[in-house]
Amino acid sequence: MMRVTRQSNQNVKGFYHFYKIEQFAEMGGVIGRGDSPRHGSPASKLEQKMVEAMQQRAQQGTTMKSFNSVIMKFPKIDESLRKCRIIFQQFDEDSNGEIDQEELKHCFQKLDISFTDEEIKDLFEACDIYEHMGMKFNEFIVFLCLVYLLNDPAVSEARKRMGLGNLEPTFETLVDSFVFLDKNKDGYVSKNEVIEAINETTAGERSSGRIGVKRFEEMDWDKNGTVTFKEFLFAFTRWVGLDENEDDEDDE
Repeated sequence: MMRVTRQSNQNVKGFYHFYKIEQFAEMGGVIGRGDSPRHGSPASKLEQKMVEAMQQRAQQGTTMKSFNSVIMKFPKIDESLRKCRIIFQQFDEDSNGEIDQEELKHCFQKLDISFTDEEIKDLFEACDIYEHMGMKFNEFIVFLCLVYLLNDPAVSEARKRMGLGNLEPTFETLVDSFVFLDKNKDGYVSKNEVIEAINETTAGERSSGRIGVKRFEEMDWDKNGTVTFKEFLFAFTRWVGLDENEDDEDDE
């Protein structure tokens, strides 16, 4: 496999092409690679908490001014999230590249995080989107973001013990990006909202509507017409390549 480079200037150029190049919008393989994610079930208590949290954050507004401003954050976020691999390896007790539910439970016990078995199960199932019964690295990133979003005293303390303090600016940027897309502040992102966000940056370009539809389809994994913060995060890990096998990147 060709070596993958991740220099910031190359990433900025690539991510800019993410929406500017019409040919990229026609690529159907961004989400289609590998297994297909499972379709969603009725909203769980965890999802309801996420939606409520996003609605509250939306009331504070967003610093993002355009879809382009979101894209320009990609390289820095990508670099920051890759540092989470150390935390991932600490959770992955058997070093098999996945974190199962028992490993997650054990790690919470070691960190003295008082989540109930039901709460741990809900978090695990929310992030094990391919139903492998184990969270891969990109799924673990989503898990960390959700832990960050659930802002209560127990979770706040858990963030410190998990070493997430330095990652808070990155998670804030991800939340800010979702809030920018959520124009009506209802905790979900619709297709029209994505198209509107891209049109703000690519006004007058004939391909902007089609690009908006493609970006929305990549986020709407359960195909129900709306995107949750969790779905946005999974799409984001695909966009920056966090779902790829790190070991393969150094192969020629």
